[in-house]
Amino acid sequence: MKAKGLVFLLVAMLAGLAAVVLGARWLQAKAGGDGNRIAVAAVELQLGGRIGPEAIRLVDWPSSSIPSGAFTDIAALDGRVAITGIQPGEPILESRLAPVGTKGGLSAVVPDGKRAITVRVNDVVGVAGFTLPGNYVDIMVNTEDTGASRNNQDQMISKIVLERILVLAVAQEANRDETKPRVVNAVTLEVTPEQAERLDLARSVGNLSLVLRNQIDSSPTETVGITKAMLLRTSVEVPPAPTPAKAAAPRRTAAKPRPAPAPGAQVCVEVIRGVSKVNECF
Repeated sequence: MKAKGLVFLLVAMLAGLAAVVLGARWLQAKAGGDGNRIAVAAVELQLGGRIGPEAIRLVDWPSSSIPSGAFTDIAALDGRVAITGIQPGEPILESRLAPVGTKGGLSAVVPDGKRAITVRVNDVVGVAGFTLPGNYVDIMVNTEDTGASRNNQDQMISKIVLERILVLAVAQEANRDETKPRVVNAVTLEVTPEQAERLDLARSVGNLSLVLRNQIDSSPTETVGITKAMLLRTSVEVPPAPTPAKAAAPRRTAAKPRPAPAPGAQVCVEVIRGVSKVNECF
């Protein structure tokens, strides 16, 4: 009887151990992604950087949540170029890579139909180093107003000439994950060909300033620019109109006094009665 109980106890222990092992394997299979493996970044991948085999690793991923464009073969990623920064552990997707055959560098980041142009800046023009890759800026130029009169001393004007321009790189750095301000001497911007022409002309005729704007603000702003007179709220001085000369007052000629009659001479007076007029002499 005692031996029979020990047998039952041993069988129960073995069954429990088998249940634990099977349960652990089942949980590992579920957590491991049902045997599906996709490529993720093993190290941080920089924007514009080429991807090598040492920067990738395969990890198990649940089949029900595999992202679109994921890679299952490391060899397919050899030599591809990232157009965005990819952090370690993030899946490497086709949408985050440049087309096959693209060489590394900033040119891989410039979209079709766009251009990259570099402008010289300083700590003031570059918004104290807060102009970073991935930010958007407006470009303002300070120059002479060609529509002003030649005799007008107020010929300077400041105006925004380009809006919502993407910053591709500052100096030789294109990492968009950096948030610490950096004072540099050059900023590379993403523009259309027409915007590149406007920007090149603007920097040759005046002084440029970058105006940092909110990254999600896409509303255009139409301005007419501002002159010194508008800034100081004064009107342009107009020379006073000439004062017309005063007309000379007519000269009055004094009536000459009649000579006094000689003693004993007859004096005649004209007398008017009603409508008749007669001369009477005394």
